[in-house]
Amino acid sequence: MNIHNILEFLKELKLNNNREWFAENKKWFDQVKVEFEQISKELILEISKFDEEIKHVEAKDCIFRIYRDTRFSHDKTPYKTHFGVFIASAGGRKSQRGGYYIHLDPDGCFVGVGVWGPEPSLLKALRQSVYDNIDELNEIRHNPEFSQYFVDFFEEDKLKTVPQGFPKDFPDAELLKLKHYLVDYKFDETQTKSEDFVAIVAEVLKSGYPLNRFLNYTVDEIK
Repeated sequence: MNIHNILEFLKELKLNNNREWFAENKKWFDQVKVEFEQISKELILEISKFDEEIKHVEAKDCIFRIYRDTRFSHDKTPYKTHFGVFIASAGGRKSQRGGYYIHLDPDGCFVGVGVWGPEPSLLKALRQSVYDNIDELNEIRHNPEFSQYFVDFFEEDKLKTVPQGFPKDFPDAELLKLKHYLVDYKFDETQTKSEDFVAIVAEVLKSGYPLNRFLNYTVDEIK
């Protein structure tokens, strides 16, 4: 399945982010919503081939709504201009476990693998796990299958100094400053236009599975 129709809809939505246009194009939205649900279902099936914990995950629990919550935002546009799905066991999009995020956007499509925005107690435990098991994590990070797609961890909100309780001279101290243990990979135009887009995404996500396995060992320990 290709994503051309989805991206075309989102492109127009970016130009017309208002309720009137959305109402006039509700049939188009309903169509692309079904297409995105189908892509999500196919990805769940593909991911479950290498990550058994995804087998019983439902797409409806993983897909983010397109409607924005504007109550506390200066930006009052009513709709998101991307489609997103976070495929993870134990709660789908609300799960604290490491999972697989897919983001479709006419300005750039990407995937993410790992834990986004962990609660303080989990973040502390993940940092401790990184410190205690750095050799295992570095083995995952530097494995050619992993590193051909994923280079750096996502650095948004990163601390300026090493958090309290950890030595400042730790060789991989930058990893302890992270607020999210997530890596991402951006697709190029050739990939997003391919009829085999789902298979391409699944291949990238498969290479990131060892990171989720590493992170989820800690997530499951502190439940």
